[in-house]
Amino acid sequence: MPEQTNEEKLYPVRSLHDFLFELDKEWTKFRNGTLIGLGASAVLFIVVLWLLSRFRFRHFGFDVFEFVLLVISAILLAYSVYAAFSQYRFLSKWERRIGLLLHMEEQMLSEKLDETKS
Repeated sequence: MPEQTNEEKLYPVRSLHDFLFELDKEWTKFRNGTLIGLGASAVLFIVVLWLLSRFRFRHFGFDVFEFVLLVISAILLAYSVYAAFSQYRFLSKWERRIGLLLHMEEQMLSEKLDETKS
Protein backbone atom coordinates (compact mmCIF):
# COMPACT_ATOMS: atom_id res chain seq x y z
CA MET A 1 0.00 0.00 0.00
CA PRO A 2 1.66 3.24 -1.11
CA GLU A 3 2.09 5.99 1.45
CA GLN A 4 0.59 9.39 0.80
CA THR A 5 2.78 12.44 0.99
CA ASN A 6 1.54 15.84 2.13
CA GLU A 7 1.06 16.90 -1.49
CA GLU A 8 -1.26 13.96 -2.23
CA LYS A 9 -3.82 14.56 0.52
CA LEU A 10 -7.37 13.89 -0.58
CA TYR A 11 -9.92 16.64 -0.01
CA PRO A 12 -13.71 16.59 -0.58
CA VAL A 13 -13.38 19.39 -3.16
CA ARG A 14 -10.41 20.70 -5.10
CA SER A 15 -11.12 24.32 -4.28
CA LEU A 16 -13.77 26.58 -2.86
CA HIS A 17 -14.32 27.94 -6.36
CA ASP A 18 -15.07 24.47 -7.78
CA PHE A 19 -17.43 23.74 -4.90
CA LEU A 20 -19.36 27.00 -5.32
CA PHE A 21 -19.52 26.64 -9.08
CA GLU A 22 -20.91 23.08 -8.89
CA LEU A 23 -23.35 24.09 -6.16
CA ASP A 24 -24.60 27.01 -8.24
CA LYS A 25 -25.15 24.74 -11.27
CA GLU A 26 -27.12 22.14 -9.29
CA TRP A 27 -29.15 24.56 -7.15
CA THR A 28 -31.82 25.18 -9.80
CA LYS A 29 -32.35 21.43 -10.26
CA PHE A 30 -32.93 20.99 -6.53
CA ARG A 31 -35.33 23.93 -6.36
CA ASN A 32 -37.30 22.80 -9.43
CA GLY A 33 -37.46 19.23 -8.12
CA THR A 34 -38.81 20.56 -4.84
CA LEU A 35 -41.48 22.58 -6.66
CA ILE A 36 -42.54 19.56 -8.71
CA GLY A 37 -42.70 17.40 -5.57
CA LEU A 38 -44.68 20.09 -3.78
CA GLY A 39 -47.16 20.36 -6.64
CA ALA A 40 -47.55 16.60 -7.02
CA SER A 41 -48.05 16.09 -3.28
CA ALA A 42 -50.59 18.91 -3.14
CA VAL A 43 -52.59 17.44 -6.02
CA LEU A 44 -52.54 13.97 -4.45
CA PHE A 45 -53.55 15.47 -1.10
CA ILE A 46 -56.55 17.17 -2.72
CA VAL A 47 -57.53 13.90 -4.45
CA VAL A 48 -57.34 11.98 -1.16
CA LEU A 49 -59.41 14.63 0.62
CA TRP A 50 -61.97 14.48 -2.20
CA LEU A 51 -62.11 10.68 -1.89
CA LEU A 52 -62.54 10.98 1.88
CA SER A 53 -65.41 13.44 1.43
CA ARG A 54 -67.20 11.00 -0.91
CA PHE A 55 -66.57 7.97 1.30
CA ARG A 56 -69.68 6.18 2.49
CA PHE A 57 -69.73 3.27 4.90
CA ARG A 58 -71.84 0.61 3.23
CA HIS A 59 -70.94 -2.17 5.60
CA PHE A 60 -68.09 -3.01 7.91
CA GLY A 61 -65.27 -4.87 6.27
CA PHE A 62 -63.03 -3.62 3.50
CA ASP A 63 -64.63 -0.17 3.58
CA VAL A 64 -63.20 0.47 7.05
CA PHE A 65 -59.76 -0.66 5.82
CA GLU A 66 -60.05 1.63 2.79
CA PHE A 67 -61.10 4.55 4.98
CA VAL A 68 -58.15 4.04 7.35
CA LEU A 69 -55.83 3.76 4.36
CA LEU A 70 -57.16 7.05 2.96
CA VAL A 71 -56.75 8.79 6.33
CA ILE A 72 -53.15 7.56 6.65
CA SER A 73 -52.49 8.65 3.06
CA ALA A 74 -53.90 12.10 3.80
CA ILE A 75 -51.69 12.48 6.87
CA LEU A 76 -48.56 11.38 5.00
CA LEU A 77 -49.35 13.62 2.04
CA ALA A 78 -50.00 16.59 4.33
CA TYR A 79 -46.57 16.05 5.89
CA SER A 80 -45.03 15.67 2.42
CA VAL A 81 -46.52 19.03 1.36
CA TYR A 82 -45.19 20.64 4.56
CA ALA A 83 -41.71 19.14 4.09
CA ALA A 84 -41.49 20.13 0.42
CA PHE A 85 -42.62 23.68 1.23
CA SER A 86 -40.01 23.92 4.01
CA GLN A 87 -37.35 22.60 1.66
CA TYR A 88 -38.34 25.14 -1.00
CA ARG A 89 -38.13 27.99 1.54
CA PHE A 90 -34.69 26.76 2.62
CA LEU A 91 -33.45 26.58 -0.99
CA SER A 92 -34.85 30.02 -1.81
CA LYS A 93 -33.24 31.55 1.28
CA TRP A 94 -29.82 30.03 0.65
CA GLU A 95 -29.86 30.52 -3.12
CA ARG A 96 -29.30 34.25 -2.66
CA ARG A 97 -26.57 33.69 -0.06
CA ILE A 98 -24.71 31.18 -2.21
CA GLY A 99 -24.97 33.55 -5.19
CA LEU A 100 -23.49 36.39 -3.13
CA LEU A 101 -20.71 34.13 -1.89
CA LEU A 102 -19.92 33.03 -5.45
CA HIS A 103 -19.88 36.64 -6.61
CA MET A 104 -17.55 37.67 -3.75
CA GLU A 105 -15.27 34.74 -4.50
CA GLU A 106 -15.09 35.72 -8.18
CA GLN A 107 -14.24 39.31 -7.20
CA MET A 108 -11.49 38.09 -4.88
CA LEU A 109 -10.04 35.88 -7.61
CA SER A 110 -10.08 38.70 -10.16
CA GLU A 111 -8.41 41.06 -7.68
CA LYS A 112 -5.76 38.43 -6.96
CA LEU A 113 -5.14 37.98 -10.69
CA ASP A 114 -4.84 41.75 -11.12
CA GLU A 115 -2.27 41.87 -8.31
CA THR A 116 -0.15 39.12 -9.86
CA LYS A 117 -0.17 40.87 -13.25
CA SER A 118 1.09 44.13 -11.70
